[in-house]
This record gives sequence, C-alpha cells and structure tokens, in this order.
Amino acid sequence: MELIKTFIDLFLHLDRHLTSVFENYGLWTYLILFLIIFCETGLVVTPFLPGDSLLFGVGALAAGTSLNIGWLFILLSIAAILGDAVNYWIGHLLGPKVFQREDGRFLKKEYLDRTHRFYEKYGGKTIIFARFVPIIRTFAPFVAGIGRMRYGHFALYNIVGGLLWISLFLFGGYFFGNIPVVKQNFTLVILGIIVVSILPGVIEYARGRARAA
Repeated sequence: MELIKTFIDLFLHLDRHLTSVFENYGLWTYLILFLIIFCETGLVVTPFLPGDSLLFGVGALAAGTSLNIGWLFILLSIAAILGDAVNYWIGHLLGPKVFQREDGRFLKKEYLDRTHRFYEKYGGKTIIFARFVPIIRTFAPFVAGIGRMRYGHFALYNIVGGLLWISLFLFGGYFFGNIPVVKQNFTLVILGIIVVSILPGVIEYARGRARAA
C-alpha cells in the first residue's frame, strides 16, 4: 500500500520530485533520467515507470534550470532506442517461455495479448504507435522479438518512434511547461497526459471484451 501511495505521489507531483532530484544530484540527473527511460522501454518487468509525463516534466524543468535541453534530447533518445533494442533481443532469445503463468506479478499474459492485438491492427508500425501507449510501449519490442520481426525493419521503426516520442513530450514540456496556466495546474496537466496516453489501451481492451462477449 505504501508503495502504491509513493507511486501516486510521484506521478501527481512530478514537478516537485524532479526539482528535488536536480537540486540533490546535479549532473547525475542526466544519468538517472537515462536509466529510467532505458528501463521503462527496455525491461518488461518495469512497465509501471513514468514515461510521457516524465519527459514533459523534464522538459519543463530544463526550461527553468541549467539542464541542457539538447543533451537531454540526445541522451534520452539514445536511452529509448537502446531500451527497445535490448527488449527486442530479450524477446528474441527468451520467447514466450516467460509468460507460461497467467497471473505473473509483473509479466502478465494479458499485457502480451493486448500487444498482440496492436500488432494485428497496425503491423510493424506498432513499434512507432506503441511509443505513445504505456505498457504497450514496454511490450511491443518484446513481442517483435518473439515474433522474429526482421531486425532491420524493427530498427527503423525503433529509431523513428523513439525520436518522435522523446521530441514531442520533451520539447512540449520545454516550450509549454512553464506557461503560467500550465505551471499553476501542473498536476492536472500530468493527469491529462496520463489519461490521453492510456486511452487507446482502454479502448482496445473494451473492444476486445466486446468481441469476446
């Protein structure tokens, strides 16, 4: 319960936490952010880490501090692209064996099934679209590895999707995060980003349930 409360507080007051991290760790903030984005995209056991909202918050933080937006874009783009690449090869090497249990604590088979439905609808472009959908973002490269998608195709989608994702939210936060109305309602903005991000997954899940019924 305490862990859940901690995560909720992290999401709702992301601006305060990011400011605190920067004040306490200085240049190490770059490495911390790199690792969070890498793990969120590269490890199937950490789909719960912040993604879209974190990037927006980091962009807003960079606009008001000495954090360099150029270096952030380069480092976080590398983290996102490298994370998906690692995730692909984990899926390629391990295959579906890790999903033998239906009720795994982190590796839930329903996540895998949901991602499969995205592939059925969008094909290889799922790698790009999935960047903007939490959970699907983490599982899409893994499923691509399981399905033996040709790595050349995957790499192209990975690079394009990674650059689009990072640039949209990072620069969105940089240019709009400190507008007075946004800054004064930052929690609501973050909630809005989260809702919009998960909406496609909710719709897809509802459609799946309707088809099953």
